[in-house]
Amino acid sequence: MTDSDTITGLLVSAVERAWAAIRSHHPDVPEVVLTVGSGSIGSDLTLGHFAPNRWVRGVYELHELFIGGEGLQRGAVGVLGTLLHEAAHGIAATRGIKDTSRQGRWHNERFRALGEELGLALQRHDKIGWSVTSVPEQTGNLYRDELEELAFALVAYRRREPNGRDGRKSNNNGVSAGCGCGRKIRVPRSAYDAGPIYCGVREKRFVE
Repeated sequence: MTDSDTITGLLVSAVERAWAAIRSHHPDVPEVVLTVGSGSIGSDLTLGHFAPNRWVRGVYELHELFIGGEGLQRGAVGVLGTLLHEAAHGIAATRGIKDTSRQGRWHNERFRALGEELGLALQRHDKIGWSVTSVPEQTGNLYRDELEELAFALVAYRRREPNGRDGRKSNNNGVSAGCGCGRKIRVPRSAYDAGPIYCGVREKRFVE
């Protein structure tokens, strides 16, 4: 067994068990096909998404749960937050609730209610609605076993893809990085390369 086999097996098992635990507490959370890959597209970083009816198994359609490999470095609580966020979208699909608009970017009050039902704390952002989520201590305690397994499994994360239309790096004046919420920062290359810098509003990484 190679290191990559060990990493993949631990990760998939931990995420699937966490999703199963969420479903046990909230039966309207649907079964999914788990995929893990690159969440870095252009200047944005996707931590996860729920996509209805993307997979076909015989005569059945299954939903997709995507987890961005770059977001794994946020740790077990961060990954659980992503799973609960996507589970809220899953409940919306089960119940036929329109919880987003603007091509899925704007999270409305119905999404807020579903997120709170799942135990998330939500904040409203002017551009993306009720999409800023966090895991309160009480919810973390409910998923204590799953958090321990996630913490054990999160031994690696994915580097982001090169940014920019022509793939060029920033110049010697530092790195210009942005978040999908519209905020931008400029930091020295050494500071940017030392570790991820996250936007406190959208909980996504500032990317070059």
